[in-house]
Amino acid sequence: MALRLKTDWILFGTVLAMVSFGLLILYSASSIMAQLDPRYGSSWHFVLRQGEWAAVAVAVMMTLKRTHYRKFQNSAVALTAIGITLLLLGAVYFLDARHHRWLRIGGPFGVQPSELAKLALVIFLAYFVAWRSRAINNPRYTLVNAALAVGLLIFCVVVADLGTAVVLGGTAAIVFFVAGLEWRYCAIVAAVAFLGVLVFILAAPYRMARVVKFFDPDFKMVTKFDPQGRIKARLQKSLVTSDTNYQLEQSKIAVGAGGSLGLGLMNGRQKLLYLPEAHTDFIYAVAGEEMGLIGSVGLLAGFCVIFWRGLRATVRMRGDDFGRYLALGVTVVVVVQGLINMSVVLGMMPTKGIPLPMISYGGSSLLSTLALLGILMNVSEHAG
Repeated sequence: MALRLKTDWILFGTVLAMVSFGLLILYSASSIMAQLDPRYGSSWHFVLRQGEWAAVAVAVMMTLKRTHYRKFQNSAVALTAIGITLLLLGAVYFLDARHHRWLRIGGPFGVQPSELAKLALVIFLAYFVAWRSRAINNPRYTLVNAALAVGLLIFCVVVADLGTAVVLGGTAAIVFFVAGLEWRYCAIVAAVAFLGVLVFILAAPYRMARVVKFFDPDFKMVTKFDPQGRIKARLQKSLVTSDTNYQLEQSKIAVGAGGSLGLGLMNGRQKLLYLPEAHTDFIYAVAGEEMGLIGSVGLLAGFCVIFWRGLRATVRMRGDDFGRYLALGVTVVVVVQGLINMSVVLGMMPTKGIPLPMISYGGSSLLSTLALLGILMNVSEHAG
C-alpha cells in the first residue's frame, strides 16, 4: 500500500500567498512607469509577463512537490546540475558581453544562469555532504573536492553578480558547518571568502564606490588618506550617478512615509520616478510605503514561516542526511536572499542588485525560488 503523504499546508499556503502578494504589489510599483514608457505602452506589461512566469513556476513547484526528493540523491543528477550551470555561466559571459548575466531565449524573454546556480548548488551540497558525512573533515578527499566544485561555481557567478555569489557562499558555509566542519576549517573558509569578496569589490570600481559612499558618504575618511583626491575622482568617474546613496535615501523615505498603516495600495509616491528599480530590487520599499509597517512585517513574517518550516523539516529528517541537508540548503538560500534584500532597502547594507524572492519582478528568480520551495515541500511532507 502506497504511503499517503500529508501536504505541509502552512508552507504551501505561505508560498502561494507571497506569490499572489508579489503580483499585486508589482502592479502597483510598475503600472505608472510602464504606461508612461513608450517601450511598454500598457500599465499591465510587467504584471502580465510576471504572471506568465508565475504560471510556469507554480507548475514546476507542484511537479517537484510530487517528486520524491531522493530521486535527486544521485551523483549523475548532482554533477549534471553543476556541469550544465557552469556551461550556461560560461556561455552567458560571451553572449552577454556587456552584463554577463542574460541568456536571451527569444525577443524580450531571457534567463539568468546565476539563478539556476542556486538550485544546482543546493542539490550538489546535499548529495556531497551526505555522501562524505563520516569524513567531512578529510582535507584530501572531502574539503579539496568540495572547494573545487563549489569554488568554481561561485567564481563563475561572482564575475557578474556579487550578491548571488554571497548567497551561494553563505549557503555552502552553513551546510558544511551544520554537517560538522571543524572550527579551524571554518576559519580558513571565512578568511578566503572575505578576501575573495574584497578582491572582487576592488576589481570593480563601481562596487568599491558603492561601499565607500555607504560608509563614508562625503569622502571625509578617503580625503584624509588621499588629500590629492585621486581616489575620490576615480571612484566617482566609475559611477552612473554621482550619488550612489540616492537610491537608499529614496527607499528610506518611502518606508518612513508609510508609517504604521501605509498610504494605501497604488497611493505610493516614491515609485513615481523617484525610486529607481522600484519594481525589482527595491519593491520592498514600495510595499512599506503603501502597506505600512503591517505590510513590511507581513513580508518578513512570510520568510520567517519558510525558515520555521524549513528548519522543522531539517530537524525531523533523522537518519536521512540527504533530506536534512536538502531542506537546510533550500531554506538558507531563500531566507538569506530575502534578508539581504530587505537589509539593503532599509539602508543596513550597501546597495546590491539582488531581488526579493517571490516579490520582485524577474522570471528567472521566481522560477528558481519556487523550484527550490517545491523540493522543500516534498522533504517537509516526508518529515511528517
